[in-house]
Amino acid sequence: MTRLAVITKTYAPDFELCAALNRSVLENSPEAIHHHIIAPRSDLELFGRLAGPRTRVRCEADFLPRTFVRVPFSNIMVNLDRPFPPVRGWIQQQVIKLAALAASEEDAVLVADSDVEFIRPFNAEMFVRDGTVRFFRGPNKIDRRLSRHMTWHRVARELLGLPAEEPPYPDYISSPLAWDPAIVRRMLARVASTTGRPWATAIAGLLDFSECVLYGVFVDSLMGAPANSFVSDDSLCLVYWENTPLDLKGLAPFVSGIQPTDIAAVIQSKSRTPRAIREAIFAALRAAQNTDRSLQRPEEGR
Repeated sequence: MTRLAVITKTYAPDFELCAALNRSVLENSPEAIHHHIIAPRSDLELFGRLAGPRTRVRCEADFLPRTFVRVPFSNIMVNLDRPFPPVRGWIQQQVIKLAALAASEEDAVLVADSDVEFIRPFNAEMFVRDGTVRFFRGPNKIDRRLSRHMTWHRVARELLGLPAEEPPYPDYISSPLAWDPAIVRRMLARVASTTGRPWATAIAGLLDFSECVLYGVFVDSLMGAPANSFVSDDSLCLVYWENTPLDLKGLAPFVSGIQPTDIAAVIQSKSRTPRAIREAIFAALRAAQNTDRSLQRPEEGR
């Protein structure tokens, strides 16, 4: 049987979002799929409310090297192996995700941020085909107009010891996103070999980095077939990436954008969309899904 898990790195300000995500995982996936929630030690009691037979709450410190220490009376973390620059919060989150993925014993892992909710049923077979994990790639999506994405591609190639390439580049970023833990382990070993440092130290010393781009470049440039043979440019997710809040006027246009293959939706937490609006939108998405099912039943019964 193919084994699939969902992993979420989160913290206290996103508790309500993560609780909604957790409910959606449990409601839309088989009992064999577990949700692993990773939170700071100070937030474990809060997230412990979500713990259950299919939900495991883990401390983020379990996935950080012992050389990563927090400066007293601050939120700053430094890596004693390379104290400068301090480990940026976003970089630290990515190190934790990568360590959790590398430690997974599942065949595939879905990484879902707290602002994601699943709106349709999903299972392991959707993400693993003939032993190959689904690989998201949007061809020729990144060019010089997206300067930060350009940086992520450049940094990924440096970490992997690959020569520079001219854009356009593929887009490898999505949420939720399927990962192959075995490939992650090989990728991190490559980073350590190329940089001559432990992979976590090499990444933690960066000022800007994308773990999704690193994985995508590694699979496309160093793994090749069959690792990238189960490839798709369908993110399976309805997305709202804007930084401005959605309101009731935006509800219907957003919901109308759902595709038949979408199993999830994300309203970026940075948009500061009010909780009541989020709940209304996801209720509408669930209602649309239930309507689809009712319309399909007569056909399925023939």
